[in-house]
Amino acid sequence: MIAAGDPSAEVLSFEALADSRRSILAAEQAAGRDVWVFAYGSLIWNPAFHFVERRTGLIHGWHRRFCLWTALGRGTPDRPGLVLGLDRGGTCRGLVFRIAAAAVEEELDLIWRREMVTASYTPRWVTAATPEGPVRAIAFTIDRTQPRYAGRLSEEETARVLAGAHGQLGSCRDYFRSTLDHLVALGIRDHGLEALRRRIAALEP
Repeated sequence: MIAAGDPSAEVLSFEALADSRRSILAAEQAAGRDVWVFAYGSLIWNPAFHFVERRTGLIHGWHRRFCLWTALGRGTPDRPGLVLGLDRGGTCRGLVFRIAAAAVEEELDLIWRREMVTASYTPRWVTAATPEGPVRAIAFTIDRTQPRYAGRLSEEETARVLAGAHGQLGSCRDYFRSTLDHLVALGIRDHGLEALRRRIAALEP
């Protein structure tokens, strides 16, 4: 379905996804242990996996940005939308979810099929500062080498896309609102998204 709806997307096989999961766990010698996952976008408000603990977390060296074109889920080939990625630089405050060791294989399989199927992100280990102390967590950072990377679009252009694009999973506007509303509910400020909200509101009739 993804390949047919968005010819620009590179779709990974289940074998490639499994190899990627094993590689990231091996990099941290995390096999047989609880695993934390860092959420900065839709994983915050729709994790769709089982976890045993949730905390707010702050990471350095990465920031939340609408930098990935989508011609399927939140857009179409004629009018692509934008979804979030972790791009280089700055900081990002989000959530970290702890997955119990016994459930890591099954739950990471679900996450990989959702986040990694189109090879748009690079999974990596980051250190997240939490109220209870730092944890090592898996984060899905944008792959700047793949063709759907949008780069640093202007705030005006980003707002225009978010205000008008929609696809099989719904509108970019709803995706944006769900993310910002949940960040606000968690007490997390994102000045970039707040500025985009004002821009989008100005485009409404």
